[in-house]
Amino acid sequence: MDAVRITAGISHWKNNAAVVTKYAKTVLAATEKIIENTEVRQMQNYSYRPRGVCSVKITFGIEDGKLHNVSFLGGCPGNLAAIGKLLEGEPAEKAVSILKGNDCGGRGTSCADQLAIAVEAALKKESSL
Repeated sequence: MDAVRITAGISHWKNNAAVVTKYAKTVLAATEKIIENTEVRQMQNYSYRPRGVCSVKITFGIEDGKLHNVSFLGGCPGNLAAIGKLLEGEPAEKAVSILKGNDCGGRGTSCADQLAIAVEAALKKESSL
């Protein structure tokens, strides 16, 4: 009698294991389809060497069309840090329209203008991907 119960129990677990395995395969297949059809975009980081200004390097990221982590190496530290803070999370195109053409001391450009040039180039690059 005990042998019959044990055999029935093993058979029951084998059937359940088959059902669980089939379910797991179905879930895995569905997950793979979701992953296939989902475009994962990560933040693109950029580095730019400005020309005609005190700053020697500008770095920033663009994610979903918004600026992040804008920083300058060299230049006026207080003003440039403020620009980075003001632009955090702002639309990149808006930043370009505000900053492009700003002049510093008759140089014909500025750190802000150079940032606008860099962001504009990055946006063109991203649109071509």
